[in-house]
Amino acid sequence: MKLFYTLLLLLFSLTSTKMHAQLGGNYVFGFLNLPTGARAASLGGYASPTADKTVDFAIFNPSLANESMLGNYSIQQAILPSGITFGTVSTAISVKKGILVPYIRHVSYGSFQGYDATGNATNTFSAFDFQAGASYAYPLNPVFTLGVNTGIIGSYLETYSSYGFVGSFAVQYHHKNELIHASLLARNVGVQFKGYTGFENALNPLPLDIQGSMSIKLKHAPLRFTFIAHHLNQWKIEYYDPSILPKIDGLTGDTIQPPNVGFFEQLGRHLAIQAELVTKGVFQLRIGFDYHRRQELKLEQTPGLAGLSFGVGLNFRKFRLDYGFMVYSKAGMNNSIGISTKISDWKKH
Repeated sequence: MKLFYTLLLLLFSLTSTKMHAQLGGNYVFGFLNLPTGARAASLGGYASPTADKTVDFAIFNPSLANESMLGNYSIQQAILPSGITFGTVSTAISVKKGILVPYIRHVSYGSFQGYDATGNATNTFSAFDFQAGASYAYPLNPVFTLGVNTGIIGSYLETYSSYGFVGSFAVQYHHKNELIHASLLARNVGVQFKGYTGFENALNPLPLDIQGSMSIKLKHAPLRFTFIAHHLNQWKIEYYDPSILPKIDGLTGDTIQPPNVGFFEQLGRHLAIQAELVTKGVFQLRIGFDYHRRQELKLEQTPGLAGLSFGVGLNFRKFRLDYGFMVYSKAGMNNSIGISTKISDWKKH
């Protein structure tokens, strides 16, 4: 239990980071916030705290690695607007006193045309990011599991490159009846040790995110609901537009301050919800909603389905197929597809 309390102290000590700044533009390696797989994408980009066979969930939250993942190989691929693609390859293996999930994540931004200072075309170049590491889960007792994730991250932009170390720490609780699961997670704890222009321009912050989540499965219905509180380390996460300046009322001469996000609006931006139809058959249905994503990316006149995500899961005898899409705005969506299987299931018996 000493390890458990030490982890809790570490997670809460990380809440001493900046409390009054928006999320965008304040960190490097932003691709770390991309969904780890199709199921996570269908649930709003977050992993449910429920530990099951979804291997890439253990990349998002290392405490979710468990024995049901052993021998599973997972390949996930997603397509963003403008041809940007990203994906994950992972598996789960048994090690002494725990479960290890090695993985590789990659993002390709495509090809770009280069230009010199006078506007003349030069060479074409590519840009991509990667993360390579492993998650490890250690069961403390029948209800608590500790997890740690560590890896190296890199980014390449034309002839420039940047590297860093990243890790995550988590603790998961699951009730003995398997209906209630909860987790406390600190994601993207790390440091950039080399900047794009050299080691002297490093040490920029990573997109740290402390989350708490709880999942409740109905006892007599195939439904699971999950409630997530994200960015607990930072209270104000709305975008602040520096171009919006105070105005002077022409009639009274009073100063009119820019619009301010109130307490309940700010609180809502930290919350996300998920719902899953979890049957024992072939078909599973998923939906997620992130209020902060909706508020940041919706179009004012036609918000549409911004912030919502949907997906399905198909369980076959030898493999599982997942599809999910996240609605960012009317400008585009994130389409993800994933397949997971056990090699042993394809061998003749």
